[in-house]
Amino acid sequence: MTTMVGYLRVSTEEQASSGLGLDAQRDTIQRYVDAQGWDVVWYVDEGLSAKSLARPQLQAALTRLRVIPKRRDVEGIVVAKLDRLSRSVHDFSGILKLASARKWAVVAIDLGVDTSTPTGKLVANVMMSVAEWEREVIGERTSAAMQAAKRAGRHMGRVSTLPRHTGELLMSLRTRHTLADTAGQLNAAGLTTATGKPWTGNAVAKAHRRLSAVGVATTS
Repeated sequence: MTTMVGYLRVSTEEQASSGLGLDAQRDTIQRYVDAQGWDVVWYVDEGLSAKSLARPQLQAALTRLRVIPKRRDVEGIVVAKLDRLSRSVHDFSGILKLASARKWAVVAIDLGVDTSTPTGKLVANVMMSVAEWEREVIGERTSAAMQAAKRAGRHMGRVSTLPRHTGELLMSLRTRHTLADTAGQLNAAGLTTATGKPWTGNAVAKAHRRLSAVGVATTS
């Protein structure tokens, strides 16, 4: 039988202690997996916001899913609502890409996203296309800002070797998250530093200073 990760999240301690938000999510997921004939294992983050992917139980679930298919004991992740998993288009797009690369399914019941089905894959691809379009638009702005900085004679350092969308995404994340959370989300999206290393809080701080120096705008 196919086994899926059922992921639950509530953002406040009050919701966590009452169990009401968790119970509703669990019920929705249970009915869905029962209809599909799937088994489910539960991962629960209590009192945590979706502004970051740096949540203990979510990261534990993603680690379990990253195992190569032949050794993996779960086949995907199911959430009752997309905002239980992520409130960021970029973060969700990164999860979808990871799922596609590792061949596991992502199911967001409220949106009809179920990448184990052809229709669900289509919906997910549309969402990723929108995210890619957004990154390209942001990249154009970043490139224009960097070219202007070059003409003004400003030194750009290693930031110039970052992919355009990585730099702009970093700036966007720093408007809402800590250095550590920003590093975690960049790593979760499969992005690296200019030297090809995983992001750390210190690396984010240095890149942020350099990008700010050349006038790369943040986005909300």
